[in-house]
Amino acid sequence: MARILIVDDHRLVCEGTKRMLECEQDFQVDFVTSAKEAEQMIEQRTYDVFLLDWCMSDVSGIELSKRILQKQPNAKIVIYTGYDIVPFLNYFIESGITGFVSKTASSEQLVTAIRCALRDEAVIPVHFLRQLHRCEGKEKMEENEQPAVLSHLEQELLMEVANGLCNKDIAKKHHTSQRTVERRLSRIFTKLHVSSRIEAVEKAKQLGLIPEHHML
Repeated sequence: MARILIVDDHRLVCEGTKRMLECEQDFQVDFVTSAKEAEQMIEQRTYDVFLLDWCMSDVSGIELSKRILQKQPNAKIVIYTGYDIVPFLNYFIESGITGFVSKTASSEQLVTAIRCALRDEAVIPVHFLRQLHRCEGKEKMEENEQPAVLSHLEQELLMEVANGLCNKDIAKKHHTSQRTVERRLSRIFTKLHVSSRIEAVEKAKQLGLIPEHHML
């Protein structure tokens, strides 16, 4: 029996994914909706595969994967995301990620990704590899490009992140949805070539895009 833990801050995603995976008789699936809960779970039991959302409100899937691997070095971690991960692919792999699967994947593709991870096989969708190939051709050009430029709204969003606001609070302040905030953060991550909220804030400060010390 393969034990799987889904970590995603959207309960409906967790419930739907759990139903899909539990159609397999040899899969036993649990889910939690925060990184904090995930860390508590792994103190109690061992899982074979972790299916992690990349952009969560408390901790990124990458940061959580590092914490998991410190406690369960043999764990297989699959990033489950609706965002473009190509700019961060090498970083993800270096972080110990076993594979990736899109939230738009069919149940068959999702199960295949889990089974490949269980066999310790890398799981990288073909369209990711094609995008990666195109990105590699642009690397030299990118080295000569000007530093990233953030819009006023993006700068404000990062300053709110720097002040400790979670995505839910930021969404409430801007009268928008939490998903919209996540999309905006994802664009900022891409511009800054980082993969977490902390890295984005530090990189923006280094580049002078937001003040070193700022309080709203």
